[in-house]
Amino acid sequence: MKLLSWSRRGLIAAAGAALVAGSLAAPAIAQTPPDVLIVGQIAEPKSLDPAAVTAVNDFRILVNVYEGLTRYKSGTLEVEPALATSWGISDDGTEYTFTLRDGVSFHDGTPFNAEAVKFNFERMLDESHPYHDTGPFPLSFFFSAVQSTEVVDEMTVKFTLNAPYAPFLSNLAYPTGLMVSPAAVAKSGKEFGRSPVGTGPFKFGEWRSNEAVVVERNDAYWGDAAGTQAVVFRPITDANTRVAEMLAGGIDLMVEVPPTSLGQFSGNGFSVAEQAGPHVWFLILNAKEGPFADKRVRQAANYAINKQAIVNDVLEGTATVAAGPTPPAFAWAYNEELDPYPYDPDKARALIAEAGAEGAELTFFVTEGGSGMLDPVPMGTAIQADLQAVGLNVKIETYEWNTFLGEVNPGLEGKADMAEMAWMTNDPDTLPYLALRSEAWPDKGGFNSGYYANPKVDDLLESARTATDQDERARLYREMQTIVQDDAPWVFVANWKQNAVTNDRVENFGLEPSFLLHLQGVVKN
Repeated sequence: MKLLSWSRRGLIAAAGAALVAGSLAAPAIAQTPPDVLIVGQIAEPKSLDPAAVTAVNDFRILVNVYEGLTRYKSGTLEVEPALATSWGISDDGTEYTFTLRDGVSFHDGTPFNAEAVKFNFERMLDESHPYHDTGPFPLSFFFSAVQSTEVVDEMTVKFTLNAPYAPFLSNLAYPTGLMVSPAAVAKSGKEFGRSPVGTGPFKFGEWRSNEAVVVERNDAYWGDAAGTQAVVFRPITDANTRVAEMLAGGIDLMVEVPPTSLGQFSGNGFSVAEQAGPHVWFLILNAKEGPFADKRVRQAANYAINKQAIVNDVLEGTATVAAGPTPPAFAWAYNEELDPYPYDPDKARALIAEAGAEGAELTFFVTEGGSGMLDPVPMGTAIQADLQAVGLNVKIETYEWNTFLGEVNPGLEGKADMAEMAWMTNDPDTLPYLALRSEAWPDKGGFNSGYYANPKVDDLLESARTATDQDERARLYREMQTIVQDDAPWVFVANWKQNAVTNDRVENFGLEPSFLLHLQGVVKN
């Protein structure tokens, strides 16, 4: 297929040449194809199988190729129908029955129906399923409450949960709940993540490793047609290179603009979009071994790091200092009585001395960039300096994003004392349940890479996710935040306001609180 007069390879080559064209003479701008949107991503995707990935960087592509039973209403984190048109919930909150949308087909022409829904969830959750080996499925925790998925009839499916589970509908809208084609999984097996097939407004075109992922308009889409013929997602890991490409015209849309570069896009044919959302940037501390096994040293790290200086000087005011594990974007569940740890190096030194940790050697994992990671190398350097100023010797090890996740997600034991991390979530349950419970240690399939454990926190999180009353859920989450802040399993650093830049050829673009990148309605001249 050709997109206008441009082949897929021509699209990629033209985009890649933009920086050269833009540097020949100001204000020379490379001419990328009309009706084709070129997006500067922060990293190469790990996979295009929505059940197999965890990074927002990957999700930004996937939500344009796949759909779930529910989705987030534009501009909110409220749930509305998508591939399901309606649903009913039993009085005890353990049965959800969905009526599915008629006339929807996967991109390979196979029908979307109740059997397809059953296949998707059993592939993730049932170890005996013939295609469970196409995983792993690191966020299957989202659906751990699902006891069974039943085909009622061709267009009706029922989920039975092992207990009431308040975040269920929201989790269905999250990318882990996106529907893949059973026939395509059967055809591609473990390689499905390189040949994705969904129901969305765009269908997969091509993935050239470390160059681009191309998706093309799905002319058979059940809803409104996509506004562009194609979208090219280009991985440009270095933020400064991404900025230069945007200025030169090699990309039409850039996500996660470095704070120090935002001023370059004021006017001059560019538009900056900003959107607050549920984001938290933190340091995972190894609470199992080494200096941070002592709560006093973990608290000392929180006092030692000048988080306000990082927000002001490194992030140029595009974030606020975090007070705990729950972002303030979840206003109904956020504990407003908690203040951030103040910058108090003297108190940090006293706690370190009390714990006998003066001069401790620390290994610190830092990433070059990744989903929601803001400006991780300068932030890591500032953190290193602050910790060294209170008597801790910090050695930084820097990794490319996917390599970084491969080091951090399996746990820090035997490797590092601390690691940068950022999460952008859909519900106040998600981050603490997946990364702070004792049952979420990496060897149990979770993301508690620092091995924090507190039985009271475990109890509060289990109770909150089964509470049917939102006020009670809020009370439980606020109590959890108080305990976790005191235990200090992380250094709570920043809550970010996401951003993106488009050029003046792009219309109808907006950011979402979910941090996902919905491009169906975007038009490019």
